[in-house]
Amino acid sequence: MRSIQELQSLKGMVSLVTGGGGNMGLAFCEALAELGSEICVLDINSDKAKGRAEYISDKYSVKTSYLVTDISSEKYVNLAVEELIKFHERLDILVNNAAYAPIQLPPDGFSLIEQNLQQWEAQLDVILKGTFLMSRHCMPELSAHKNGRIINISSIYGAVGPVPRLYEGTSMVNEAHYAAAKGGVIQLTRYLATTMAPTVRVNCIAPGGLQANQPKIFKNKYIESTPMCRMAEPEDMKGAMAFLASDLSAYVTGQVLFVDGGWTVW
Repeated sequence: MRSIQELQSLKGMVSLVTGGGGNMGLAFCEALAELGSEICVLDINSDKAKGRAEYISDKYSVKTSYLVTDISSEKYVNLAVEELIKFHERLDILVNNAAYAPIQLPPDGFSLIEQNLQQWEAQLDVILKGTFLMSRHCMPELSAHKNGRIINISSIYGAVGPVPRLYEGTSMVNEAHYAAAKGGVIQLTRYLATTMAPTVRVNCIAPGGLQANQPKIFKNKYIESTPMCRMAEPEDMKGAMAFLASDLSAYVTGQVLFVDGGWTVW
């Protein structure tokens, strides 16, 4: 029987993190690199991708690369995976974390009448279509060693409805495209888990609200609605990633792990 330390080791493996230049991307890259995995940072922003790859390489002394790719394009996804394999020679772990399309549109309102179809299409293209395309094009490499792992990133709002009162008195909104896309990611996780087994395990992390530059009135309402009485920090996601990416979860597939401070238990 392997020890916990042996089960959690990712030495000799390669991980690809989409949206790797963002805050959660940092937590995911760090967790994987700390366990010994080589890292490929994929982001649509070249400066963020390059900077994140250099940071991970310097801090953890693991082989690191970066890719600048629009994951809503099948052509570019295919080219990106080819480049990754040329450099790293294998792929073991795919983290589908990319979340927002780089479009410049004002926020929509809560009312469907106010919501912009261009926004809807762009965000579903990245969050849902991008997760599908990345999973499809990485599948042959993930299956090759018969122990691949996909970790999709959803949200509490992929499973429960928004709470409009949280946004009262602020300029923040919660748009339909986000809930639809993140809900789709949860169901896609279940679909992939059954169709890619037994050579690839597919699971999902659903974070709660992350601490950022939200208005104080929003933060206070959110905290009052959360059993743990605080918002999430990116660091809170590291343990979930370490569990699902390693053999600590070797007999776990098709599951959604809510890292939400208890938000979804009410």
